[in-house]
Amino acid sequence: MAVYAVTYHYTDDSAGRDEHRSAHKEFLSELGRRGINMCSGPFGPQEAAGALLLISATSRDEAVACTEEDPFRRHGLVAEVTVREWVPLLGRLAGELA
Repeated sequence: MAVYAVTYHYTDDSAGRDEHRSAHKEFLSELGRRGINMCSGPFGPQEAAGALLLISATSRDEAVACTEEDPFRRHGLVAEVTVREWVPLLGRLAGELA
């Protein structure tokens, strides 16, 4: 399995994100329990609204498909999804994520 950096760029609908945040977190937690979501979280408050997800998958298409049922995506709260394969090479988490 490879690791893919999946980036969400959110819409301006912060109220919608607030409404669906608990379902979104539960969805990503379930992916984590299944070993798919290796780590995820939002960007800092000074950054554009969005998040980074590190997804374990066999392909870029599979990585995107894993996120299609995310409540944030289903409710149109993600304006853009980008996916790039990422190779964890050095650092504390590299051995855990590789």
